[in-house]
Amino acid sequence: MVDVIVAGAGPTGLMLASELRLHGVDVLVVERDAEPTKIVRSLGLHVRSIEVMDQRGLLERFLELGTKYEVGGFFAAIDKPWPGRGLDTAHPYVLGIPQNLTERLLTERARELGIEIRRSTEVVGLSQDDQGVTAELADGTRVRARYLVGCDGGRSTVRTLLGVDFPGEPSTVETLLGEVVLTVAPEELTAVVAEVRKTHKRFGAMPLEDGVYRVVVPAEGVAEDRTVPPTLDELKQQLRAIGGSDFGAHSPRWLSRFGNGTRLAERYRVGRVFLAGDAAHIHPPMGGQGLNLGIQDAFNLGWKLAAEIDGWAPQGLLDSYHTERHPVAADVLDNTRAQMELTSLEPGPQALRRLVSELMDFEEVNRYLIEKITAISVRYDFGAGHELLGRRLRDIGCKRGRLYELMHDGRGLLLDQTGRLSVAGWADRVDHVVDVSEELDAPAVLLRPDGHVAWVGDDQQDLLVALPTWFGAAVG
Repeated sequence: MVDVIVAGAGPTGLMLASELRLHGVDVLVVERDAEPTKIVRSLGLHVRSIEVMDQRGLLERFLELGTKYEVGGFFAAIDKPWPGRGLDTAHPYVLGIPQNLTERLLTERARELGIEIRRSTEVVGLSQDDQGVTAELADGTRVRARYLVGCDGGRSTVRTLLGVDFPGEPSTVETLLGEVVLTVAPEELTAVVAEVRKTHKRFGAMPLEDGVYRVVVPAEGVAEDRTVPPTLDELKQQLRAIGGSDFGAHSPRWLSRFGNGTRLAERYRVGRVFLAGDAAHIHPPMGGQGLNLGIQDAFNLGWKLAAEIDGWAPQGLLDSYHTERHPVAADVLDNTRAQMELTSLEPGPQALRRLVSELMDFEEVNRYLIEKITAISVRYDFGAGHELLGRRLRDIGCKRGRLYELMHDGRGLLLDQTGRLSVAGWADRVDHVVDVSEELDAPAVLLRPDGHVAWVGDDQQDLLVALPTWFGAAVG
């Protein structure tokens, strides 16, 4: 018997498994595919995901393989400047890194922590009782676990087995995506792409290496089965239809298609089984939020599930995963719906696009939308109180090192400028830091393991109410 089975070895599943293992939880990851996917849907990490990697000591690995960008155009491909230093973060950039490299780095992290990743198998059946979950795998074996988390994508088998409704809208438009060799002169291609993108925002060709390009082009219609990849002829036909040329496309590395279907699971938890990542929500790729949203789901769930397994989780902590993350996903679905409308070629959406573009010339509007896309504006509802309550705290300086360096072990943290407070009774779960060298906007803050502010104040008795709310009963 293991503590947790994670179904799916994509970024969400790998991040979750590592978060659990960081706290000593025994994890088994099962993955249908024999090898990591070659299809690169995501091209980078947004600010909040960059912060997450920094909080766990992984960021340097990503920086070595990625490229920092301070570029605009993330909201509905409206070309406005990146807010840069105006963002409330120590990492005011986008990190360009393809999904396959993100998965490789997270796989390396999981293996370093001793996590078993079992490929060429998947969960095909499950049952649960008061003590645990029994998962039936495709090879006919059964594995018993205390909990199971479905991180198995938009067509999640786990979600289907649970009978969780997945309401929303089916795809009405489709986009072809692939990596192919193009023989056209680079300067000619650049000119064509620039001209076509004045109207078609879902068109592009990004150079990779040795004549290989990442090509994106609207499809002619919506395929009955999007699991079937497009053919090279289909891609070339659409390149000619939209761009006036197929640019000599040949030798595809891979081809894929995606739609604008938008759906959100009604529940993220059924008993001892949870959903995360695309298994819980799907939406158009506008703004590049999908992979990031899944990683942040995992970051929220990991410490809570570990706390339950370790025996110190307060009542209701596991349910707070749905309470906190479901509204975040709903907001992402709404902003991607809005962005898709703004890319329509119809007169009404085009007029609205021009209006939104004018509004984004106001710095506050532009920053507001970028903070939404990058997820640094997320605020969980912990009730009324200080403006920091429920928000994640940016990295700040401490005499013992940066704040995020102090969070690598995934523990709670009391940042105390008063020097009068105490976490006695919770010292096995919460670290106490009194040598804050940069000014906090509060006398003291209590941070959860995911970096969100759970309490703000300077009163010990008030702190003694907050500590058990998030960290369970005192010991000793």
